[in-house]
Amino acid sequence: MTTFVLNRRNLLAAGGSVLATGVSGFLLPARAQGLAPTPSMLGGSNNYRKGAPIVDRIGKGGFWMSGTVRRAGDGVPLANQRIQIWAHTTEGQEHEPQSHGATLTDKNGVFRLEMPQIIPIFGQPHGHLAYDSSEFETVFLRPVMRSAKETSLEAHFVLQPA
Repeated sequence: MTTFVLNRRNLLAAGGSVLATGVSGFLLPARAQGLAPTPSMLGGSNNYRKGAPIVDRIGKGGFWMSGTVRRAGDGVPLANQRIQIWAHTTEGQEHEPQSHGATLTDKNGVFRLEMPQIIPIFGQPHGHLAYDSSEFETVFLRPVMRSAKETSLEAHFVLQPA
């Protein structure tokens, strides 16, 4: 957790920010205009299996993969978008069919899928996620966990229309 220390330097920096943005920046809600699309990550498509089935859970579960899906530009949450998830876990390697599954986003653009605990492969505990439907450009993500002891991992998509 980040600790914020209030000292003269931080106070001057905050005051300068207020002058630069104006008070209206604090009174108006944040907007996602100009939200850039998520680029595919190097290695994200490794062991990808086109058409992995939509499932309620991968394997016996115990680990949660979650995130959001929004539209580039305006940041609108995207409902009913298919996200495929796979990883090297306690129950299978990432190239094996039983390690793959897909889920759909809810009305708020949120997805969540339970799966077995991710374990390190090539020294890194990581997951793979893909948006691969035709409405938006394909994106592959490969988020890395800080520790193999974590029991959840998040990934967020901002999609560009195809």
